[in-house]
Amino acid sequence: MQRLPTGEVVITPRNFKLLEELEHSEKGMGDMSISYGLVDSSDIFMGEWNGGILGPHGTQHDSRFYELRITVPESYPAVPPRVRFVSRINMSCVDGDTGEIIYGKVPATRNWNRNMGMEQVLISLRAEMASDANRRTRQPPEGSTF
Repeated sequence: MQRLPTGEVVITPRNFKLLEELEHSEKGMGDMSISYGLVDSSDIFMGEWNGGILGPHGTQHDSRFYELRITVPESYPAVPPRVRFVSRINMSCVDGDTGEIIYGKVPATRNWNRNMGMEQVLISLRAEMASDANRRTRQPPEGSTF
């Protein structure tokens, strides 16, 4: 969404927003402790993405790499993407049975607005790993999955 000098608000279409996010990720322009990209580069709807988070230093997540699956709904970016951990993880904002994030417990999804993107969600999840509620939580063996 952007406001023109005339005051008119222009809403960026879903695919333009996703192409912008893909380019941002592929060029390594963001936070280097996270990654995201299309599952299938020929998917013209850009609905399924892989994500990755490098665990924060000084926590139980230190040096671990967590794999995630991101599903982008048709109403994106008006609503946040659906995010599920593939790598097994114990966190207060993740459903322990499915690996799905609990939207009300992740600041980026709880306070979502259409100017945000996948990068903000992944950064928010990484920050949650370092939070007092999660930094010392014992983790499953590395390599285990949901």
